[in-house]
Amino acid sequence: MALLDWMSDVSGPVVRGDGVLLRPPRVSDYPAWSALREASRDYLQPWEPAWAEDDLTKPAFRRRLSVYGREMELGNAWPFFVLSPDGKTLYGAVTLSNVRRGVAEMGTLGYWIGQPYAGQGFGTAGVRAIVGYAFDKLKLHRLEAACLPTNAGSRRVLEKSGFRNEGLARAYLKINGEWADHLLFGLIEDEYDRDGRPSS
Repeated sequence: MALLDWMSDVSGPVVRGDGVLLRPPRVSDYPAWSALREASRDYLQPWEPAWAEDDLTKPAFRRRLSVYGREMELGNAWPFFVLSPDGKTLYGAVTLSNVRRGVAEMGTLGYWIGQPYAGQGFGTAGVRAIVGYAFDKLKLHRLEAACLPTNAGSRRVLEKSGFRNEGLARAYLKINGEWADHLLFGLIEDEYDRDGRPSS
């Protein structure tokens, strides 16, 4: 399949941040991804949609890459793994999705960091790097993100990355099997501190 082959190659954007490297996932990432997700299951599950029964299998990972490839070809989403600067250690992932053009010029940000690397600044570095990419390379005007009110770590990442709390959305997303309220955050391009962000 051409899209899967494309995703398994080195092609695709590479974004460098403060102590992190962002690049699209590859087929060869499966062992590191599945191991990190499994080791972080109890840590991540309270903040994420319910995992499918086969979520960590290789066929499910290949399907995920196929979807990512289509979305990137269409310009609708930009999924990145957050890695060490040498690309050898997987910390987590950050995704710019639901990209809307025309009168909107905006996208939605999501991210996760594996439990062994939580609280070490990798989430903030990954978010700041993809924000710079979204504004400087993709020429978006606005980014949005949401987190559960009880997710202090995720909220801290957004605030440290320049996002503003814009209010509460009731029953916004189905998280771990339950409809959950979320805090909504936004960042507008001309409010973003380019001097304080890592280069991409």
